[in-house]
Amino acid sequence: MSHTVAPDPRFRSEPPARARSARWGGLAGAVLLTLAGWLGGALPGDADGGFGDLWRSGRGPAVLACWLVGTGLLVGCWWALRAGAPSTRWAYLTAGLWLLPLLVAPPIGSRDAYSYACQGWSYAAGRDPYTTGVAAAGCPWVDTVAPIWRDTPAPYGPPFLLLAALAVTLGGGLTGTIVVLRLYAVAGVLLAALCLPGLARAAGVPTRRAAWLALACPLVGVHLVAGAHNDAVLLGLLLLGLLVLVRLPGRPAALLLAGVLFGLAVGVKATAVVVLPFAALLAVAGRYNGRALLRDGGLLVVGALGTLVATSLLSGLGPGWLAGLARSGDTRQWTSPPTAVGFVVDYVRVWTGAGRGAVPVARAVALVLLAVVLVALWWWAWTTLRRQPADRPRVALLGAGLALAATVLLSPVFHPWYATWPLFLLAATAPAARTRWFVLPCAVASVLTLPDGTSLARYTKAPGAVVMAALVVVLAVTGVRAALHRARAAERSSGQG
Repeated sequence: MSHTVAPDPRFRSEPPARARSARWGGLAGAVLLTLAGWLGGALPGDADGGFGDLWRSGRGPAVLACWLVGTGLLVGCWWALRAGAPSTRWAYLTAGLWLLPLLVAPPIGSRDAYSYACQGWSYAAGRDPYTTGVAAAGCPWVDTVAPIWRDTPAPYGPPFLLLAALAVTLGGGLTGTIVVLRLYAVAGVLLAALCLPGLARAAGVPTRRAAWLALACPLVGVHLVAGAHNDAVLLGLLLLGLLVLVRLPGRPAALLLAGVLFGLAVGVKATAVVVLPFAALLAVAGRYNGRALLRDGGLLVVGALGTLVATSLLSGLGPGWLAGLARSGDTRQWTSPPTAVGFVVDYVRVWTGAGRGAVPVARAVALVLLAVVLVALWWWAWTTLRRQPADRPRVALLGAGLALAATVLLSPVFHPWYATWPLFLLAATAPAARTRWFVLPCAVASVLTLPDGTSLARYTKAPGAVVMAALVVVLAVTGVRAALHRARAAERSSGQG
């Protein structure tokens, strides 16, 4: 089904000067962030620092000033054009312009790139990253890794460890390895950018809005590119797999190719698995019924599972990475809604003399709730497509984006770059009136870290947890009221009929 997208009247009323100001203001922000990175970013040999050490250093005030002003400029300029850029080409050029300074910055906002480098070194040196931490493996760059991750097994699948080992081999040293890892991230972002217009057009969303919301988001430049996070590779593989299904549904070769891409994505980060059920819906050509779903969706799953098995055998590591996923929740920060609720319950329990222990319970409840939400989202998409099969791309892609958003919100841990998982799909599928629900959280997430990777959540534990828990309660009450209102409206409608 083809969609005709009408121009957004909200942007037509805005003067061109606003767009020009946003372009150059964002570039100035990116330059300031790059300067902050070189003055006090996640530089080698500084992993045990933090806000106190940064502030006490001679460059501390300048670093923080550049970081805060630069972040403010990037977020503000992105937000100013949230209704859409003047054109798709303008959005791509401006987003690319903002990325240029960040390409030459050291890792900023996180030290994860050093963890990738040491895990790749461990594998290349014949160690098993799934049973041995990088410190015990003898990585020569272990001092650059954040202390909490030095003794934990790798939580990434064999495909990414093979890439990390290749980066070590090609890079020859720490600096070269980081450069190769950043090239991986840039390739992932470019691949996602190439796929975005096709997905947006299929969902009936203006490409100029989708491109701007996804590619100009500060999280993309700061964390995916400058931070060299493997989430960029994950997104590139996911979006390409989805685009293959949008263009070639029901074709066996295309289904297998998409399955391979999804298998590789899951092998980068297991989070990608929540997209697979919705990709199976996207794979169906023609009428939606159980037989078609098993035929087309089954072939997709075979491709994904086959890829995971093949890469596990090729690497010689097997499925050991699954055990490493359990350690990804070692950090406790209020930026994860379930963790924040657990913190607040613990505060009350301590006040009453009952002791702590609510955080694991809150996280377990959230994971059960996540499973329920994912099933409900898939059932909504399935029943909708059985009635309206012509809406296949829009419904399936939106369902996948919402599934990723639910995963981010209900997971035990939240880091700012996690918000990019649903960002690209929601930018390509959400109607204009709904974009604020993911644009605002991304804007907030953009200010949660310092250039050296220090999380501001560490210094705002109690107030942050209270605010997050209160927000969870407000959203829950609002959601229940909206559901009851829809139920009453449906009853009145059926009664009148």
